[in-house]
Amino acid sequence: MNPYVPLLVLMGVAAVLALGGVGASAIIGPRRYNRAKLEAYECGIQPTPHAVGGGRFPIKYYLVAMTFIVFDIEVVFLYPWAVSFADLAVFGLVAMIGFLVLITVPFVYEWRRGGFEWD
Repeated sequence: MNPYVPLLVLMGVAAVLALGGVGASAIIGPRRYNRAKLEAYECGIQPTPHAVGGGRFPIKYYLVAMTFIVFDIEVVFLYPWAVSFADLAVFGLVAMIGFLVLITVPFVYEWRRGGFEWD
């Protein structure tokens, strides 16, 4: 027996369940449309027309994205390091300290730019 057969069966069952759920909700679900449901969700604020060139985004959007990326990358590298900490010994500790020093640079940059001040 091929070792991939159980994996393929599991993927098939997952696909059937996913598509079956979407199909069942489309068939069984209620269809009560009203004006509020058909409008685009805008957090309760009426949408305003945009500038001709699309307008400029405030720097806060980019700073929030940068914060997410910095901390996401930090977690992605810290978790495997913590799992194999005993095997890495002193080299792993020095490498992680260097990584944390490098990761601190964008954190300080964003702090100085005001990325953590929510007005």
